[in-house]
Amino acid sequence: MNFTEEQILALAPDDASKKSGKDLANPSKWVSKGANQNALWGECQGSGSKPYQTQVDLSDIAFKCSCPSRKFPCKHGLGLMLFYSRQLNSFTDTNEPQWVKDWLGKRTDKQEKLAEKKDKPVDEAAQLKRQQARSIKVTDGAQELLLWIKDIVRNGILLMPQKDTAWFEHMAKRMIDAQAPGLAGMIRNLGQIDYYAEGWQTIFLEHLLNLYLTIESYKRLETFDEDFKQDIRSLIGFSINQEELRTSQGVDDTWLVIGKQVTEQDNITTEKNWLYGVQTNRYALVLQFIVRGQVVPLALTPGLYLKAELVFFPSVTPLRAIIKVHINTDIKPPLKAFENWEQVAEAESKNCSRLPLRSERPYVIHQLRPVQYNNRWWLQDGAKNIVELANENRRLLKLLSLSGGEAMDMVVIGKEQRYQTIGVWHQGVLKPLNL
Repeated sequence: MNFTEEQILALAPDDASKKSGKDLANPSKWVSKGANQNALWGECQGSGSKPYQTQVDLSDIAFKCSCPSRKFPCKHGLGLMLFYSRQLNSFTDTNEPQWVKDWLGKRTDKQEKLAEKKDKPVDEAAQLKRQQARSIKVTDGAQELLLWIKDIVRNGILLMPQKDTAWFEHMAKRMIDAQAPGLAGMIRNLGQIDYYAEGWQTIFLEHLLNLYLTIESYKRLETFDEDFKQDIRSLIGFSINQEELRTSQGVDDTWLVIGKQVTEQDNITTEKNWLYGVQTNRYALVLQFIVRGQVVPLALTPGLYLKAELVFFPSVTPLRAIIKVHINTDIKPPLKAFENWEQVAEAESKNCSRLPLRSERPYVIHQLRPVQYNNRWWLQDGAKNIVELANENRRLLKLLSLSGGEAMDMVVIGKEQRYQTIGVWHQGVLKPLNL
């Protein structure tokens, strides 16, 4: 299997990995190397006494390396693939070493078990029993969480800054046991609030209220319409069968990737890819979950245009979607962005009236200028309206260096009165601020 250098570098998790991977595409770095139709492997001499064992499954492009890096693919995997693409004929060893055979064998066994599970007929009675058992667990867990919330309110919130993350994590794990991972995530968000920043009380109470409303909505689930039911179930942590969703009619458009946010927890990287449909003026969130050692299913980078069909998850304010069919395109239609904060506020009010428990959303806004007021940074539109810039310290210097204090078209993410900037158009090119 042949790869171009561009295709290989598109797999890199960041620019630093690209650079390091290029440096390792050097014969002097590799103690051994080999390739056949199944796999690519090599031993790269690092700083330790033993070389790192690097391997690539060529059947579906998966990586494994014995180095301690938490990035995937790591620089060794990228370097090995680049080396292979440049000097294919130097990979003369086709006999897999035992460590490669063992890894490929485990992968084959896992894939066969998944295929057997997929082909196995569904036991509807057992499935219904599992669903009922989970419903009971979620209901009991939600009731316990409701008491926890009421205790916080009774005791007052002024002592919250004294609580460590373990206090929140304990209740989050209880929700995991109750099979309500969505509630667990909302509790963890409470623990991640900056309790020493001015105005933390408002943010905390908003998060706590969202938790309370989610629980109360779940208790009355049967009284809502189907789309709102799905919103509440998603907040609790119930998933949708994406293979079934993929069979639904989607939205065809030219989609621009306007932003990416990456987090990692427990060896799982979560990508939030924000897209904008230039004809439909719709926004979309495409989530990708990558287990360490696996390649990203689809490389989405800010500034990339796709001709694609997106299928949205059921919701009263559809945002999350999956990409059903796509091709990259060089066609770059003009964007119809929001002109000012007033238009954003109107859109926010409309979304809030449909789903008060909504999460943050992206917006493309014309000509915003970073300004300082009362020792804080704000984004000012052409009508002189300002909205506070959240998490400004992370990206402020890059934003100021690109804008020079002048107004620029921007991509912001947030809701209500606080937004963060994740991208700006500089000299006609979308520049991400958070990567």
